[in-house]
This record gives sequence, C-alpha cells and structure tokens, in this order.
Amino acid sequence: MNSKVWLAACASLALAGCVTPTPEGQVEELPDEVLALVAPGQDPSSARLEPDGCYWYLHRGPVESTYIPLLTREQRMICVVAQS
Repeated sequence: MNSKVWLAACASLALAGCVTPTPEGQVEELPDEVLALVAPGQDPSSARLEPDGCYWYLHRGPVESTYIPLLTREQRMICVVAQS
C-alpha cells in the first residue's frame, strides 16, 4: 500500500475516534441570559445542551452540517454550572 494512502487512512481513523455523537433533544428555548452571551453569526435556535454541560449549535457549512460549541463574543464556550 502506498505510504500516503496508509497515512491518510490512519489519520481518518484517529480523527473519527474524537467525535462525540450528539444525543437527540433540542433545547426548547434558551434562557435570556444565555442569548445575551451568544456571539454573532451563530444559530442559537438549534442549540442543544450536551452531556459536557455546554451548549452546542448546528453549524451549516458549505459541505456538511455539524454541531459545534456555542461561543461568547470572547470565544468562550457557554456552559451551565451544576447546582449542588
């Protein structure tokens, strides 16, 4: 097998292991406090609360659509704090 093909196959398998599937269940409506933090250019209407405690939204790119973190204007992920 060509070394470039082998390298591409290994890289694809390694990256595929990093993807976490998104569970079903869209957030009904984001709280106003969260909406005030969202940076422009993101679609908060498609936001989901993931198991990591952070909001992710559906980014529709030119080739594919995928969930990415919902960010603030300071490029920080928007997450909830667990109450004890």
